[in-house]
Amino acid sequence: MIKKNISAKELLNLYVESGVDEAIGNIPVDKYTLAESAEVQKTAIAESSRPNLQQEIKSKPVHVATRNIAETTNAAIKSAVELSAECSTLEELRKVIEDFDGCLLKATAMNTVFGAGSSEARVMFVGEAPGADEDRAGVPFVGESGMLLNKMIESIGLKRSEIYISNILPWRPPGNRKPTQIEMGICLPFIERHIELVSPNIIVLLGGSATSALLASNEGITRLRGKWFKYETPSLSSPIEAIPTFHPAYLLRTPAQKRKAWSDMLAIKKQMNKVSQ
Repeated sequence: MIKKNISAKELLNLYVESGVDEAIGNIPVDKYTLAESAEVQKTAIAESSRPNLQQEIKSKPVHVATRNIAETTNAAIKSAVELSAECSTLEELRKVIEDFDGCLLKATAMNTVFGAGSSEARVMFVGEAPGADEDRAGVPFVGESGMLLNKMIESIGLKRSEIYISNILPWRPPGNRKPTQIEMGICLPFIERHIELVSPNIIVLLGGSATSALLASNEGITRLRGKWFKYETPSLSSPIEAIPTFHPAYLLRTPAQKRKAWSDMLAIKKQMNKVSQ
């Protein structure tokens, strides 16, 4: 039952619990009160009464829209591959991504979230996509997930300044929804070049989306976490050791899985010691 007299604080809490975390406009718009003009209504009625309308619709090829989407996606991926290949430094890659318009997520995001940390890091963490806090700050992993990730990093003797962090997507999906395969496919060349330029000894894949994108695997994160894989690209001089683990956001929702994540962090520490020998 909804209270008739609700305070501003209660209303704000209701919005937060419903998943509303940002305002799109300065003035609220009641879309239910917006009526179409009489001219638009007349046009709609006239269109619906056309005797050959259904036949015209049936005669149009239904695969045109799908083909156009595929062509646009392929063009965006090709552009991302070509642009990223030309980058020889992280700053060049940052500029290319900031100027890239091939992914529609850029239009709804506040900032491009590139990456953060040491360019000479031995360990690189790759997540899924920026959240609301990251989108506002323009820096990866700064919210609650970021604070938990910091603790995970510190638990194995590392500082945030010593590692490198980025995401598969540099732009936040609206409402923190899961990225689509098309969005990840378009942005994949950028994170691949990102990894090549940092050239770490170890890649830690945070969550299922990052794991499936970089390892090209359809298996779930629960099956893959804690296992070591070889990450390779044509531009890498040698394969990089990669290990999937749970995303900090998932651990915040499912604290019982922290024990497994801790086991993964110990495996990372062991691999770090092995590489340094």
